[in-house]
This record gives sequence, structure tokens and C-alpha cells, in this order.
Amino acid sequence: MQVIPSVDIRGGQCVQLVGGMPGTGKGYGSPVEAAQRWVTEGARYLHVIDLDAAMGSGDNFRRVAEVLAGISVGAEVGGGIRSAERACELLGIGADRVILGTAAVKNPQLVRDLVGLAGGARVMVALDVRAGKVAIEGWRTRTEKSAVELAKDFERMGVGSILFTNVDVEGSMKGLDVKAIQGLTRAVNVPVFVAGGVASLDDVLLAKDAGAAGLVVGMALYEGKFTLKRAMEVAG
Repeated sequence: MQVIPSVDIRGGQCVQLVGGMPGTGKGYGSPVEAAQRWVTEGARYLHVIDLDAAMGSGDNFRRVAEVLAGISVGAEVGGGIRSAERACELLGIGADRVILGTAAVKNPQLVRDLVGLAGGARVMVALDVRAGKVAIEGWRTRTEKSAVELAKDFERMGVGSILFTNVDVEGSMKGLDVKAIQGLTRAVNVPVFVAGGVASLDDVLLAKDAGAAGLVVGMALYEGKFTLKRAMEVAG
């Protein structure tokens, strides 16, 4: 299982929010420096998110480009990708794959188009769950769809991977929702990556045992709850 450090960008700075809510969490300086730090510590892949674009309150495209230009490993990039053109722009500046969230749920044809243009391996769909249902629009709007239901739909469309985030514990370090992860990994054949709530090395092992292909870690790494090296060792 991969352990993937998160580099979330808001207002040009690296931040970690609690539950995706503006005004929560902490800032951690330059996202370029943060990304380079994780690569230096052994990261083989990064998770880069433009939070302003995701929330419809701005754009950090230049910062994302700087992050990608400054690292020697692959990165998945998401946040506010609402068109095939923007997705292809990000792929063009070095993203290994793009993450579609709200746009995928509201406009499944975009997913089909992008799979056709870039190939399924370069398309990840984010299913962000709040109180058991997928949430969209910067996690502010809760749909009536479950993660399993939508994951099956997107798997049929040819996406290469699914990202499952438990918004209820995102940034809080309260632990993983193991049952939800197991339900998802058993329901689809595409790789499932997990984010939200990681608090300890025990969570790394739990994610691995639940069948996750990768675990995105943010706050716990930034706050020094464990080192990236130890997490990678536990992940095997």
C-alpha cells in the first residue's frame, strides 16, 4: 500500500483544514517546500489539492505548477476540475493523474470524455462522504448517493481509481472508518485510495488490511504524529 503525503493549497499556502471548513486547521508555509520535504523523506507519490478552486473561491494553478515542477515523483492533482480542458492542462504540466469530484458526480459525461481523451489510468474520482452520503461542492452539499453506488458507476465508465474521503473526520485525526473502506474495496475492482482521519500508525495498518491501495496522509504527518518513513514501513 502506498502512503501519500497531502499538499493542500489555499491562498497560495500549504494548509490542513478540519472537515474541509475554511478558517479551521493550520498553515504550513510554502507548498513547494512542503512537497520537496516529503520527497526528501522518501515519498514516492504526492496528493496535491487546490482548495480554493474546489471551493469556488480562487485558483492556485501557478502554485500547483510550481509544486509539480519542483518534485521528481508522480502526483495526483485535484480541486475544482470542472472541464476536460482544465484536466488536460494539469496533465500537461506534470500531473500523473487528475482527481474529479463534484464535476464527476454532477456531469458523468465529463468522466467518460476524459477517460477517452487521457485514458482511465489518469482519471481518479473522489467520493467524499459526509454522514454516509457523498458530498459535493467543497463538501458543502450532501447528495443521496452512497460511495459504493457511485464507485460502481464510475468503475463501469473506466476510471482507473477511486479516492474515498471520510469528511466527518478529515483533518481531525480521529481514526479511519474501516467498515466503510472495506465495503468499498470489496464492491469494486479498481484501486481504492483512502483519506481522512488518519491519527496513528495503527490507522496505516488498518487501511492496508481493509484493502486500500493507498493512504493519503495530511495532518498527522504535518503535526509529527509519526514519520513518513515509519508509515511506509508499516504499509509494507
